[in-house]
Amino acid sequence: MSNFILLLACFLLGIVLRASKRLPDNAPAALNGFVVNISLPALTLTYVHALQPDARLVLVALMAWLLFAMGAAFFWAVGRALKLPRATTGALVLTGAFANTSFVGLPMIEIWYGPQYLGLGIVADQLGSYFVLSTLGIVLAGAYASRGTRLQPKAVARKILTFAPFVSMLVALALIPVAYPAWLDDLLKRLGSTLVPLALVSVGYQLRLSQVRGRATLLALGLAFKLVVGPALILLLYAGLLGARGPLVQVTVFEAAMGPMIGAAIVAMDHDLDPALVTLMVGIGIPLSFATLPAWWWVLQAVG
Repeated sequence: MSNFILLLACFLLGIVLRASKRLPDNAPAALNGFVVNISLPALTLTYVHALQPDARLVLVALMAWLLFAMGAAFFWAVGRALKLPRATTGALVLTGAFANTSFVGLPMIEIWYGPQYLGLGIVADQLGSYFVLSTLGIVLAGAYASRGTRLQPKAVARKILTFAPFVSMLVALALIPVAYPAWLDDLLKRLGSTLVPLALVSVGYQLRLSQVRGRATLLALGLAFKLVVGPALILLLYAGLLGARGPLVQVTVFEAAMGPMIGAAIVAMDHDLDPALVTLMVGIGIPLSFATLPAWWWVLQAVG
């Protein structure tokens, strides 16, 4: 419950700060920069370092890559059909094809499945969602922000290799055999804990419900894929085509059904990909997921 209270409080504080004009107009850019370059790398260095390799976890990590691929294809088709601006299509992919597998996902797993399955959530988050975001996500954001100019391979490689969460991922994997000193572990956890407060304040600061006008259809399409269609496709693939069953599959699909990923939304806003739509997707999608997740839990129990 404390996680949900923190989420709501920081989101509302962002709205209050904007209304009171206590922060400069460019405050979200500074907050987003801190999240991408400090908070996300600290979380990655903490949790990826603690992972224990296990072949059975491949399906868990693979979920985010599949969800991204299906979401990118779906929203590309939507963009072509509706003749959307490139920035808007990119915003839909980054908010509709990435699940909030950490801050919302981990507490939801603990509530509905028990703390013994939190390890699956960490794998889905660190080797899935954040790994995809640090590679394909950052490439896609750059491509849709390019406004028609062709991306150069060297520029793409440089963007990935200098993207702080990706660098921290490589460092964390390399350091798995090495134990962190207690002071470093504590420092990284404290820095990582700033992600949600700063990110949600930034989202709340930029949210304007008046901007729903003219974006209702796109918002409905984005959230329908994120909360219903995307996880349903993962369930069909894992349980239907592969015949997989049990808690591992249930938790993995449950993670896919989470609301939009805050980290991906921050990357989208950092690349100026329709910030208004991005904040609406996160600001409405996460609270709405609290209503759809119990339905998914019931469906997954029935599947077995």
